[in-house]
Amino acid sequence: MSDVLTSRWLRAALAAAACTGLAACGSFDSASHRVANAITPYKIEIVQGNFVSREQVAQLQQGMSRQQVREVLGTPLLSSLFHADRWDYVFTLKRGGKEVQSRKLSVFFKDDQLERFAGDEMPSEAEFVASLDVKKRGSGKVPPLEATEEQLKRYSAPARPDQPATSSVQPQAAPISYPPLESTASGR
Repeated sequence: MSDVLTSRWLRAALAAAACTGLAACGSFDSASHRVANAITPYKIEIVQGNFVSREQVAQLQQGMSRQQVREVLGTPLLSSLFHADRWDYVFTLKRGGKEVQSRKLSVFFKDDQLERFAGDEMPSEAEFVASLDVKKRGSGKVPPLEATEEQLKRYSAPARPDQPATSSVQPQAAPISYPPLESTASGR
């Protein structure tokens, strides 16, 4: 009879421990939610593509060469073999907890000359800098984006006496054909 009594007492103790454990889980769950809400993981910024400003778009003029467009806007993010006369500049900025910024500009060529361009309304450089998170820099002031004449003179290269003041060297066009990647060895 003592074994039966011990067995019942053991079952009752296990049942009481299980009930206590379930009650503890309920209070632990709300505490864990409070802790989880207080601690937020770091969410990285994802920047893809080329940022194109309103000032850059204003420099585009009909009839510019491909090289001139590349100097103004940079290398296009998308250039297709099937649409060789179209370059796409796409910019996407994804930051944790904020709306995704996405802008697109398409540039169209005809006979290797800029024919037209179309796309989203681009922000100015100052507007874009102001839209970035200022907490990281520590101050809410936007830095000046233009250099003064005095600052430009500081960084200009000094003229050397053996070179003329202005250079009349024109940039060379990219070669039309390229040499083979591997040389063919006839002596093998």
